[in-house]
Amino acid sequence: MPQVSGSFSAKTNSQSMVTLHDVPDHEMSLIEVAGPQSSSDPLWAGATVSYWAVADLVAGNGPQTGYFINRHANGDIDRGTFEGRIASAAGIVTMEGRWKYAGGTGAFAGITGGGTYQGRITSPTEVQTSWEGSYQLA
Repeated sequence: MPQVSGSFSAKTNSQSMVTLHDVPDHEMSLIEVAGPQSSSDPLWAGATVSYWAVADLVAGNGPQTGYFINRHANGDIDRGTFEGRIASAAGIVTMEGRWKYAGGTGAFAGITGGGTYQGRITSPTEVQTSWEGSYQLA
């Protein structure tokens, strides 16, 4: 399987938060984020990533799950899921986890593979993420 890595800086398109009252500082959020990919692999260089994530946080820490789509310059997409954790410490919010492909269109139809991601929430509306993994095209 070919190895792939990349990064993106993305901005929030939509965000909704709910405060729960079962334990102190409990929040659930739904967020949509999008931005351009940077990768040494020409298949992902210049693609635009969009992802939708749900986080269940207590005092800024907890699980994150979601879905992603990469839209490539020729119109093809690859898509998948991710799950990980968000951690907050000393005013810095980080995230890390695993992702896997769930399919795609055109050249990415039948794509399989996955990998890991790590990143930082740099402001209430911006995120920076790096990722790596492997893929197999059908």
